[in-house]
Amino acid sequence: MTLGLNELVALLPMIVMTITAVGVMLVAAFHRRTRYAFLLTLAGLALACATLPLAASVSPGAVTPLLVVDDYALFFMALVLVSTFAIALLCYRYFGGRERSHESVYILLLLAALGGAVLVASSHFASLFLGLELLSISLFALIAYSRNAEHSVEAGIKYLVLSGFSSSFLLFGMALTYARLGALAFGEIASLLASSADRLDIYLLTGLALILVGIGFKLALVPFHMWTPDVYQGAPAPVAAFIATVSKGAALALLLRYFIAVGGHRSASITAALAIIAIASILAGNLLALLQDNVKRILAYSSISHLGYVLVALLAVSSIAIEAIAYYLVAYFVTMISAFGVVTVLSDGRSQRDNDALADYSGLFWRRPWLAGVFTAALLSLAGIPLTMGFIGKFYILAAGVDASLWLLVVVLVIGSVIGLFYYLRIIAVMCAAPDIARDASATIAGRVSIESSVVLASLTILLIVLGLYPAPLIRILQSTFAAFG
Repeated sequence: MTLGLNELVALLPMIVMTITAVGVMLVAAFHRRTRYAFLLTLAGLALACATLPLAASVSPGAVTPLLVVDDYALFFMALVLVSTFAIALLCYRYFGGRERSHESVYILLLLAALGGAVLVASSHFASLFLGLELLSISLFALIAYSRNAEHSVEAGIKYLVLSGFSSSFLLFGMALTYARLGALAFGEIASLLASSADRLDIYLLTGLALILVGIGFKLALVPFHMWTPDVYQGAPAPVAAFIATVSKGAALALLLRYFIAVGGHRSASITAALAIIAIASILAGNLLALLQDNVKRILAYSSISHLGYVLVALLAVSSIAIEAIAYYLVAYFVTMISAFGVVTVLSDGRSQRDNDALADYSGLFWRRPWLAGVFTAALLSLAGIPLTMGFIGKFYILAAGVDASLWLLVVVLVIGSVIGLFYYLRIIAVMCAAPDIARDASATIAGRVSIESSVVLASLTILLIVLGLYPAPLIRILQSTFAAFG
C-alpha cells in the first residue's frame, strides 16, 4: 500500500521520534558525548510536539488498516511526548550528567515513547501488539539500567518474565477473537459484533478476557499487580516515573478505544468483571500502601488505586466519562512525575540505592523546604485535596460515576480516597518532623538541584496548582477534542 502525502503528514510525530532515536544511536556510536545525545533527544521530542498541529490538520484519518490518527490519538500522543520530555530532563543529572556516559537511556526512552504513540493510535491487533512490545522491550533495559544496584537487575528480570506471560495471554485472546470473527481491526470486530445474532459467545468472551489480562498487566490492575511495587522500587527513579505515567497512560488510552469500539459496555459479563477489578484495585492498592515504609512502594500501590478510579469512569461510557478519564490522566501524569521527580532529585543514580526509604524524608521541610513543598503539593493532589488538579480530576470521575448511577463504585471510590489520605499525610508528617528528632540524612541526600530538574519541578507544580484553581481552559480543550469520540 502506497502512503499519500496526508498519511505521511499524519505520521509526522512518529516519524520524527523514529529519526531522533536513530540519530541518538549514531551519535552514541561515533561521538560519545552524553550532552549531545541529551540535547538531540530534547530537540527531537520538541520537534515531534511541533508536528502535532500539522498531523491534526489532516485528521481524522486511517493510516493503513493499522493506525488511526484522530484528535483522540493526537491528544494522548502529546501527553506521551511532553511527559517523556520532562522525564528526559530528570534523567540527565540523575545518571551522572556529562561525567557519565548514559546515551543509551535516551535511545530507550525514545523507543518506549514511540511504542506508546503507536499504542494510542492503534486500531488493529497487529499495531496493538507492535506498540506494546516496543514499549515493553525498551522498559526491560531501562528498569535494569542502574549500574550498581542489583535490585534493578532483579526488577528488570521480573518485569521481563511477567511481561512475557501477559503477552502470551494477549496473543491467545487475539487468536480466539480472530478464530470466531475472522477480523483483527477494531472497526471490523465492532461491525461483526453488531450484526451477529448471538453477540458475545464463549469464544469471544474468553478472547476478550485474555486481552484484558494482557492489558491489565500493563495497567497493574488487581489481580495483575504483583510486579508493581518491586519493579518501582528496583527501577531508577525517573524510569519508575515513566512506567507510572507514559506506560500506563498509553495502555489505558488503548483500552478505552478498544472497549468503546467493540461495545464492551453492552456485555453484562465484561462490565461486571471490570467493576470487580476496579473495586479490588481501589481497595487493595490503598490498603497495601498503608503497610509500606518505602516511598516508591507507596507510590506504586497508590498508582494501582488510581487506575481503579479511572475504571469507574471507563464503565460509565459517556461523553463526560471520556472527558473525566482524559482530565484525570493529565492530573495523574503531572502529579506522578512531580512526586518521582523529587525522589530523583534527592537521589544519586551512582549510589547503591535511591533515597526512597520513608526515613530518608524525615525533617525534609527543614533541610530542603522547596523540594518538600513540591512533594507536598504532589501528595495532596494524589489525595484529591481542593486547589489541586487531583481534586478536579477526582470530582470529574465522581460526576461520571454518579451520572451513570454506578453507586457501588462511587462509594468504594470515596472509601478508597479516605484511606489514601492517611498514607499521603503520613509522608507529609514525616517531612515535617522537628529538626531535633529528624534523622540527619545530609550525607545521603544528593547535592544541589540541577537547573533542568528545577525547571521541571517548578513547571509541574505551577501547572498542578493553576489548573486546580482554574481548570476551565483544559476542560474546554478536552470537550472539543473528545466531542465526536465514542
